[in-house]
Amino acid sequence: MSSSVPPTPTTAASARPHFTPLVCIVDFHHARGPEVEKWFGAEPEGFDPAVEYDWGLLPFMALSDGAHALTEDFSYFTLLKPGEDGGTGTSLFGISCTRQMDASLLLSRPAEVTRSTVQKAVVVIADSPQYFGMLRERLSVVTKAWFAQREFTDVEILKRFQESLADEKERGMMNEDEDRDQYLGLSLRELVREFKWQTLVLLKCCLLQPKMLFFGTRCERLCLTQFSLVSLIPGLLRNLQDSAGPDLNNYEKNLQQPTSLRTSDRNSLLAYMGLPLQIFPKGSLFGPYTPLQQLDILADFGTKSYIVGSTNSLLLQQKDRYSDILINLDEGTINITSTSLKAALQLSTPDRRWIDFITQNVNDTWDEANPSRPKTMGYVGSEEFIRVQFEEYLLSLISSVKYHNHLAKHANNPRMLLPYIEGDPSTDFGSDFVEAWSRTENYRIWNSHTDSHLFDIVEPKHPCAGGLTIEDVQRRITQQVQDMHWDERFAQGKEVLGRNLAAGKVKASTIFNKLYADMEALRETQRKKAEEARCEQEKAASQQQPENRGGSPDSTASKATQPLQPATQSVGSKAGAFVNSWATWAGEKRRKAWGSGSSTPPTPTAASPPESSNGGGGGWASGWVKNKNRQSQMSTMSVTSVDGMLEKDIKSDARNSTYSRLPEEKQPLAVVGNRDSVAGSSISGDSLLESPVTARKSRPLSQESTIPEGQESGGIDNVVSSSSASKEKKQGPVNGNESLGVEVGGKDDDINDEGEEEAQKTPLPARIAADEAAKAQSAWER
Repeated sequence: MSSSVPPTPTTAASARPHFTPLVCIVDFHHARGPEVEKWFGAEPEGFDPAVEYDWGLLPFMALSDGAHALTEDFSYFTLLKPGEDGGTGTSLFGISCTRQMDASLLLSRPAEVTRSTVQKAVVVIADSPQYFGMLRERLSVVTKAWFAQREFTDVEILKRFQESLADEKERGMMNEDEDRDQYLGLSLRELVREFKWQTLVLLKCCLLQPKMLFFGTRCERLCLTQFSLVSLIPGLLRNLQDSAGPDLNNYEKNLQQPTSLRTSDRNSLLAYMGLPLQIFPKGSLFGPYTPLQQLDILADFGTKSYIVGSTNSLLLQQKDRYSDILINLDEGTINITSTSLKAALQLSTPDRRWIDFITQNVNDTWDEANPSRPKTMGYVGSEEFIRVQFEEYLLSLISSVKYHNHLAKHANNPRMLLPYIEGDPSTDFGSDFVEAWSRTENYRIWNSHTDSHLFDIVEPKHPCAGGLTIEDVQRRITQQVQDMHWDERFAQGKEVLGRNLAAGKVKASTIFNKLYADMEALRETQRKKAEEARCEQEKAASQQQPENRGGSPDSTASKATQPLQPATQSVGSKAGAFVNSWATWAGEKRRKAWGSGSSTPPTPTAASPPESSNGGGGGWASGWVKNKNRQSQMSTMSVTSVDGMLEKDIKSDARNSTYSRLPEEKQPLAVVGNRDSVAGSSISGDSLLESPVTARKSRPLSQESTIPEGQESGGIDNVVSSSSASKEKKQGPVNGNESLGVEVGGKDDDINDEGEEEAQKTPLPARIAADEAAKAQSAWER
């Protein structure tokens, strides 16, 4: 191997024309919009680079959309510098720091300041972005100091700042350390933690040179993410001279194939292997921040591929037109719209094993206080560790693809194959990806400027080659569980569930309390209504029932039979009056007849009623009395049937009982029941038997009975009338076969059963009347 430094693209790029850094002020005018206010470092005096180099979009690149919402924001962009004297142009890179302040704080407010806030940007333009990591901090301090003066006409601090940059460039201080590209952009640890396994998808997508569109509302984060992704390709940040326009092709023109290798020199190894892979050749564009005014360049026919970023959401509405893949940083999503690109970007098992290994190391050493440095302060998981891993991956890819081409060229010559390599190692990187990459411009440039036996320098093998293992499955499941953030979701869900349960408990308690109160109120209302109804019923009952409820059985008449009592009393009074009138006539006749006979009248005894075949006077009287009595019975047919049942029970018991008898002259006619008091009442048979008046068996008067002396002619009438007037007369229900009778108690030891049955069939007034009529007829005959 030769010890001389090979003619690498880096040494060729060092021959680029010298450019002194420029500083300018961009102001936002309320009427004209963004415009360049002043330049520093432009020579000769009064020279305006924006006009000379056709940088009309510089003010829009410096003041990004949405910058007014932040106190401080940074924007990164590219500018095309035309060539002098018809030469080839080159790419310049700009960084701007935008700040704003209240217009009322200005010491002297110019007349053109008509708004409440003043917004300005300080811009630095250089020929390479590899110094922007250091330059950003200096620019922020200078801009903040200039705004703190509250007098924008004093620009001395900006003038001195530009002079210091030019002096450093003149002395070559910015060219001593060419590895500073690793410090530019977003921290690789943050990049891997945010995109995880999709970080490798984005890197392989860059190699395929599609139209990549990044979107985010924060301009600085949007730009640094793209620079971090580009910096994963070793040496690319130092070779972006063709990225500002699709017509530039300086890199390929100046590129020379290396003829020697110094293995102790990393840059020599990378150059010999063909790195960097130029993903921005002719027809490509790189715009970390691209305003809407530059969309016509994106849609131009000569623009084949690009990596651009935008903060305007209008591009999201036309993502299918302006992008093959959309990376939304606000939502953390990657949307691949091209079908062929999606198939080529599918990660193989070794690819996924490799990126999962890096992601796990970053997560295990993550420190929230300092995301750019591992919490263990070790090498594993650090920025350098991640950069070396991606460098090793790209070298393995290059070597495997070269061996793939070698296998295709010498397929029929087994002696040309490497004995320690089985099969085609490029399949571990994805066959679709290798095929798609072989059709790109950067592959063509790399393949044409590198040796065909690069696999002799670097082993053609995937860093994580091999089939799927249990460890791969476990690691992938663990990663997916971490990606789902179940712990965070469960914590949030638990908190939400706890709040919902507490709210539901309060609502349920309120509902049950209200329901219980409503039920109690309903029960109280029903209770009051029932109490009022009961009181009204008791009051009505007390008004209808007799006042004396605890007296004799004769006074316990029912309310239902009260309307029947007047009718019963009227019928009884009429029957009694009729019998009394007839008995008076019969008595007079008897006295007249007896007055002519014996002076001592016989003792009256119960006698059997005469047969219907007796004399005419007796037969007529008996039939007439029976007819009238039957009419009286028919008038009392409305009496309740319960009394009829009681009448039968009393008569049945009277026939089987022996009653004590009093002397005839002292024995009154005992009336068992009173029609007026018993009719319609609910007196039971036992209460009637327990009455003070003992029920006696009715019997007919014997023919030997005589009326004692002193007996008035109206004695029978008095007995009958007393039975109808007193409340001791028993009334029973009558039917078609029974007649209403008055039972008379008397003394007769010689009575037989036949006389009793016959006497029971004849009513008392009829029997008395028939007996008297028979006696009167016999007296007349004598």
